[in-house]
Amino acid sequence: MKKYYILLSIFLIMLMAAGAQAATSTSGSTSTSSNTVSSSTTLTADQALSSVYVSSVTLDPQTFYPYEQGTITVTLSNSGTQSVALTSATIIDSNIVVQNNNPYSTLVYIGPGNTLTYTFLVIAKPPVGTYFPMFTVASRDAGSIRYPIQVDVDSTDIQAAISQKPDNFAISTLNTVNLTLINPRAGDISNVIIRPESDGATISPAQYFLKTLSAGSSTSIPFAITPNQQSNVTFHISYQNGLKNPHAQDLILPLNIGQDKTAAAPIINNIALVNQGTSYQLTGDVSNAGITDANAMILSVNPPAQGVEPYSNYAIGSLAANDFSSFTLDFTTTDLSSVPILIQWKDAYGNTFSRVNTLDLRSFSGTGTARSGSSVSSGSSASAGTTSQAGGNAQAGGFAARGGGGIFGLGGGRSGGLSSFYPVIAGAIIIIAGIVLWKKRKWITAKIKKQ
Repeated sequence: MKKYYILLSIFLIMLMAAGAQAATSTSGSTSTSSNTVSSSTTLTADQALSSVYVSSVTLDPQTFYPYEQGTITVTLSNSGTQSVALTSATIIDSNIVVQNNNPYSTLVYIGPGNTLTYTFLVIAKPPVGTYFPMFTVASRDAGSIRYPIQVDVDSTDIQAAISQKPDNFAISTLNTVNLTLINPRAGDISNVIIRPESDGATISPAQYFLKTLSAGSSTSIPFAITPNQQSNVTFHISYQNGLKNPHAQDLILPLNIGQDKTAAAPIINNIALVNQGTSYQLTGDVSNAGITDANAMILSVNPPAQGVEPYSNYAIGSLAANDFSSFTLDFTTTDLSSVPILIQWKDAYGNTFSRVNTLDLRSFSGTGTARSGSSVSSGSSASAGTTSQAGGNAQAGGFAARGGGGIFGLGGGRSGGLSSFYPVIAGAIIIIAGIVLWKKRKWITAKIKKQ
């Protein structure tokens, strides 16, 4: 009997569990059905249109010149869950005039999660200023979308100027000129081309291209100019504002031919001459009194003097501004009244320059003065033989005699060696001995008395 009751209890418990599971399944099915009905609910036309918005606006050019043509591109995005029918998209403003009339009058749909792009061809009318044309597009089933767009109209041109150039240009001498471009506009410019032109100079590069010059920025472009004659250089500058609007302007640079005020200026001074029997040896200093360095400097003699070894010429190398270097030249000549010293050097661009100092050494033998003249030439084909002679003392002629009288008239010249100073040394010893004896006179006197 007990077994019967136990089996009956188990059966009832299983029956109750099956009933609870069925109830749960029915409830879940109802909930799913309810969700399906809810998700398929249709939005109103106004609700659907509220999910469509202007996601981006692009202007080309970024800033218009008056009467300039360009494009305005408007992109719509649909963040909703159903399509929206749109028509009659346009831009409304009296100064920003749409050229392609009624381009979007047909009905189009923008689906959920999709975008729709409108591109308008416009002309910006004067006056200059900032305008806010209104983009509008109508919905078939509801209202419309309206969005203001900022458009700047500016007549300001880019500016071009020569930011670096020498005071004077020299014939056949290379100089660097920097042309600076400034874009003061609120928009970028593109495809900038600079083409220099001259009938009296060689210019490199022949053309320069710059892809983009950003708004409010500037750039400098170096040009190497070598004049052949007095002339002008015209820089033709062309660029585009946007993709379809070309602009151009010219900048003229006069090439004033004259002496370069910043060039190196070598001067010979502090010279001494030694007769070596069959030849002469000239020593001295060469100073750079100019503003720029002199590179690859070499000194030699010109006819009627003839250089001989070991110092037929003398290489200084690089001589900085306000610096000096010693040199030695060996030469033969039958006329000491005209000994031309040729100085050759190069500037930073490799241009060759030369200067000739003509020395009169007839009365120069370690003391006295000498006369000289000088001339300067530039360019790779410069003549080094042309000189001009001017009388005067060594300082006025661009050099000073090295040596001369010693202390108290007893010293020798540079070529005299140490023996020329023996009288000075002996006099100094006598003076020192006299001073010592004078200070020790009492002690010496006492010693003598004791003896």
